[in-house]
Amino acid sequence: MLASAERRWEALVEAKPDLEAAVGLQRGLLTRVIGLARTIDGGRLPRLSLPGKYLATKLSHGVPILSGEPIPLPNSLLKSSLVGFCDDLAAGGAGEAATHISEAIDSGRLDAGSLLTASLARDEEAVRTGANHLALAPDLTWLVAELAVGPVAHALQRTLLALAPGPPILPAPHRPAGAAAPSLAEALEAWNHGYCPACGSWPALAEVVGGHRLLRCAFCAAAWERTIYACVYCDEAGEPFVTAAPDARRDDRRIEVCSGCGAYLKTVDCTEPSPFPLVAIADMETMDLDVAAMDHHFGRPPLKKFAAGQRAKG
Repeated sequence: MLASAERRWEALVEAKPDLEAAVGLQRGLLTRVIGLARTIDGGRLPRLSLPGKYLATKLSHGVPILSGEPIPLPNSLLKSSLVGFCDDLAAGGAGEAATHISEAIDSGRLDAGSLLTASLARDEEAVRTGANHLALAPDLTWLVAELAVGPVAHALQRTLLALAPGPPILPAPHRPAGAAAPSLAEALEAWNHGYCPACGSWPALAEVVGGHRLLRCAFCAAAWERTIYACVYCDEAGEPFVTAAPDARRDDRRIEVCSGCGAYLKTVDCTEPSPFPLVAIADMETMDLDVAAMDHHFGRPPLKKFAAGQRAKG
């Protein structure tokens, strides 16, 4: 994993020397994330008892599988990681803003458990409100929490989605009226939303592998494919939805823009999907596409909200 990351970082710095400092910071952060992920995979993953039928029902109602679930977290392990990420960010340029977050966690003014739970629940509003109340940088607080709890989210989605091995027998959209509820495999195959089926986050980008347009979750690194080619945020598929390559010489790197909702998504052709947490490197490798989209006044929407306590119906 680290060897693959190093190759990509070296190539990125060679192509864009001005990103050397940013790559150095990301190298430290992702090295810590990879170590945390290994620890979690070694037995620190929260144990959940979520039947496949229950998860399928959630998905069939458009509810991500982790949404609304009371998930126990290894708070002592993750709290030390929160502080470590703050230290990395402080040394990497965030300075006192990151140090203040670390001090607030150490003193108990910022409750680590509540912060981590809100991040896993994708409750950006709660994190930002709490940070502002404590005079902490809200964007940085959100980032630190994501870095710490991301390995848990990835392990959970990988474990839960593995409950649905193999292709479904009959895709849900074509199930006869009165047929039995979908299996988890069928529900996943039928998932046609732009947000992650595991955690509900928007994709960081789309990776086109072997002709398949895989949306890659910005948080847990899940990969899913839609049956329609449309804006991932509002489902617009008509004239307002346009795909363009800012650099005609690099048509393997494109931006999907939607004038209907004003949002964009980066799309890159690649030989294989980026593993967790190297999706973050793919995101940095395509920063010029972000700049091009924002120069034309396109942006990224806030996280999708699900009703408090929303789980499965029926």
